Formats: sequence, structure tokens, C-alpha cells
Amino acid sequence: MSAERQPDETQRVKVPGGEVAVYSFGSGEEVLLCLHGGPGLSCDYVRDSHSVMADRGYRVVCHDQLGSGASDRPKDLSLWNVERFVQEVEAVRAGLDLGRVHLLGQSWGTWLGIDYCLEYLKNVKTFTLANGSADIPHTFAEMQRLRRALGPETIAMMQRHEAEGSTDHPEYMAAVTILYYRHLCRCTEWPAALNRSLEQINMDVYGTMWGPNEFCCTGNLKDWSRLDRLGEITVPVLVLTGQHDELTPEGARLMHERFPDSTLVAFPNSSHTPFFEEPEEYFRVLLGFLNARRGT
Repeated sequence: MSAERQPDETQRVKVPGGEVAVYSFGSGEEVLLCLHGGPGLSCDYVRDSHSVMADRGYRVVCHDQLGSGASDRPKDLSLWNVERFVQEVEAVRAGLDLGRVHLLGQSWGTWLGIDYCLEYLKNVKTFTLANGSADIPHTFAEMQRLRRALGPETIAMMQRHEAEGSTDHPEYMAAVTILYYRHLCRCTEWPAALNRSLEQINMDVYGTMWGPNEFCCTGNLKDWSRLDRLGEITVPVLVLTGQHDELTPEGARLMHERFPDSTLVAFPNSSHTPFFEEPEEYFRVLLGFLNARRGT
């Protein structure tokens, strides 16, 4: 974990399909349970950034989802679906006896968090959706809009490689890199924890559920949408987005309008990782939201 803060406790918890590594920081009675993005990334980038909340009176818990990081990496592709991941989250919460939690999902973790809330809302005090959405067809259309800013020749090149299955070609990857620096993380040098998470990605999980890269969705998530069910999530909700986010502010607005009790905050100088790009403001907003609802 390089020089980043070390967990106060690391455990292994049995979940459907194997065992996962779970990391805990702090000892506060209020638990912030974080769900990382991907799917298939390690939790390093969410774990290391949000561990600072342990100094604000919260117990921070984050796990490497099955197939990622230090957790088991089974080869059964049938495991990679939202329904099983929901049961995994519940196994972690129950296995550590966390009680009712403040749930935070980031990116793919927001989709997972939405489905978790729809099944286990009684276990959730508040729900924070950091850089997420609730309708993947709309999300993918927005991503294509962002991609068109690269120009018609570049788009034609990318579409050709996607059709030929050669998305690992250097010219295609160069275009994706530009998009990542515009809409994934706008830091001049990416944080070590983010690089670690990306370097450890399990493409079996990511490819099965999403696709070959952020801007090409071909997996089993492509038709996922819960916009018409967000009204069932009645706990206080915080929706966070970056002005340049690949999961765009428009997607955040669509969610905000449908949650019964929702606050929306957009970070003007951030893309998909405001906890790295504008950390002081991000954690001020998150802490204010959670502190106002402690003990609920």
C-alpha cells in the first residue's frame, strides 16, 4: 500500500463465490461502508482516499470485491452480475456485524449501492452516490457525446477498432487516454492509489459486466436502469458529480429529481474522482452531510 495509511484491521469474509478482503479504519460507532468502482478494480483508490473519514469520527470499511485486489479471483464468469454482488455486500455488512451503515458507492459502486438499497434499505442510514448514475443507456449516450469532442476522424477510427475487436491497438488506446485525462481524473499526475487500482483490474469481471474500456459498453450492465425505482429509496441521499465527469452531471440530475430526500453537489474543477481533484471541498461536503444525520 505504498506510504498510504494502513488499515487498523484487515479481515477475510466469506461471500457467495469465495472470500473477500475487508479493510477497516477507525473505531467510531457510525460506519461508512464504501463500495468501489470498476467493476473489477481493487478498492485501493476509494479505500485510501476515504480513510481520512476515520479522523472525523467514522469507522470506514471498504472491501476488494470478489475478483479484485486481494480477494479471491474465481474464473466462473457466471459470478459477475449485480445480483450476486448485492448479496456480497450484505455478507460483508452482516459478517462484520456493522449494523445500519452510511453507504457510499463510487462509479459502478453507485449502481451496486442502488440495488443494495432496493433490497436491504433497512440496513442503510444514508446513501451517498459519488460519480454515479441510475440509467446505463443514458450514461452510455452521454459518454458518446463526450467522445465526439475528439472529432469525426478519431471517432471513426475508434469505431473501426471496436468493430474489429482491436481495442488494444495503440492509436485506439491513445484516444482513450485523452478521454481518461479529461473525464476520469484531471490531476496532472494520477494518485498512486488510483494507478494501483487500474493496474490490478480484472478484465474478466470488467469485460463481462461493462466492456473493453470506459467508453465502450458491451457487457451485461448495458441495459441496467433503476430510474423508475429511485422513489423507493427513502433514506437521505447525497448525489455528487464532477463538472467534467464521464458519468455526467445530467445523469446526476436525473437521479436527484427522483430520490425523495436528495442533495446534489457538483464539483466545478473535477471529473470522475473529486476526492483526488478537489479533496478539501469533497470531504467538507461529505462530512457535513453525514454529520447532520449521525445517529439516525
